[in-house]
Amino acid sequence: MGDNEVRARPPEGDWLGTPYLRFERHGSLAHCIIDRPERRNALTAAMYFGIRYAIDRVNADVSLAGLIITGTGDVFIPGGDLGADPVDDWGGPGLFGMDNVPFDAVRRSLKPVVSAVNGLAQGGGLLIAMLSDVALAVDTATFRAPELYRGIADMGYATYLPAQIGPARARDMLFTGRVVTAGEALEWGLIARVTTAERLMAEATEALEWCCRCAPSAFTEVKRAINDVYGTYDRMTMDKSIRGPEALEGWRAFRDRRNPTWVPDDLRLEGRL
Repeated sequence: MGDNEVRARPPEGDWLGTPYLRFERHGSLAHCIIDRPERRNALTAAMYFGIRYAIDRVNADVSLAGLIITGTGDVFIPGGDLGADPVDDWGGPGLFGMDNVPFDAVRRSLKPVVSAVNGLAQGGGLLIAMLSDVALAVDTATFRAPELYRGIADMGYATYLPAQIGPARARDMLFTGRVVTAGEALEWGLIARVTTAERLMAEATEALEWCCRCAPSAFTEVKRAINDVYGTYDRMTMDKSIRGPEALEGWRAFRDRRNPTWVPDDLRLEGRL
């Protein structure tokens, strides 16, 4: 029996369905830790689903009051793993789609979710941080939304970013794919606080503890009102784009470390965009 066959099984209890995620209990607080250093914490479909499951696990457990999401090393979450085989697919996540990702779960969680951004955050990692109740980042963290260079019309970003940082900055991030520093992210309102690597988990824990001291029903009502600022994203367009020819070419280009074919010859750069 292969190693993948041994390890690949659906989530159950505190097992999140993949060896690259850990669910830890610290009193009434839980931690979801992304730990896949060999791929720089890039998320497989099983990992995306596992983060969603962790949020559901906390909400269903009366002994838990809130969740911290963080990564290992100098990477929080760089987004999905576009260049490798699904090494931890247990059958369900292979049907990757918007139902399996954690973004709505973070936004709609009845219990507080805090992101402790320990380093690079882009793609799905940036969305998770943005939609958390409180997002803290180390001063060396960077943020990027490269979906348009991957052929994906990310309607979540198209909806959430303008609401959070304004249309001009949203266009800058999405259309130029620029890297945003932790200081800029704080100034723009992508995140709430910046701290040092040594202080990150202590400050994230303190923030979550204060969130968990809120009256639960009152907390969820206020959270709902705040989240209404985002509106709703165009799910049908998102699903169509993910399965479309541009996303396929974007994946191939990423895999092959080249520019997609839609880039004009005189604008091509070396390697991936």
